[in-house]
Amino acid sequence: MVGIPLDILQESFKVNPSVLFKVMPNTPSLIGKGFSVISHLSDAKLEEISVTLPKVKFLMSAVGDVEVIPESLMNAAGAISGSGPAYAFLIIEALADGGVKQGIQRDLAVRLAASAIEGGSRMVLETGKHTGQLKDMVTFAGGSTIAALHALEKGGVRFSMMDAVEAATNRSKEMGEKK
Repeated sequence: MVGIPLDILQESFKVNPSVLFKVMPNTPSLIGKGFSVISHLSDAKLEEISVTLPKVKFLMSAVGDVEVIPESLMNAAGAISGSGPAYAFLIIEALADGGVKQGIQRDLAVRLAASAIEGGSRMVLETGKHTGQLKDMVTFAGGSTIAALHALEKGGVRFSMMDAVEAATNRSKEMGEKK
């Protein structure tokens, strides 16, 4: 269903009502820590949406957070939220590999890396502070963190992450265009 617009789904499934929702949960929903984005047809009647949408949101809140977004943002949201867990797994694996290279046992290195990612994520979500401000809380002049951040920037980590989101968004659009 990736990339397929709601009007195509409505036509394909021969549904007449204007209240048709597209819901995209992500894999952390399997453990109740997911995020679902919901969109609906832009021409749906407000009274119809106001009856059904709260029920859809309530249903999806059982597996995590929920946000209603315009359908035009579904592919980009999927590139971040839907594909994002794979990016996180890759980062955790790379951090753990770095730890193993430095002599830490694999199981501990994985736990350290996953905990760092989870803890950093919780700080972003719970403090409401800008990510740059949180990064600065860990980074000291001449310290090991700034040396590591320099290495990441030199390697193009920001460019790579932004490019990954763009690639996933574009691929979703391409997949939706195939009929």
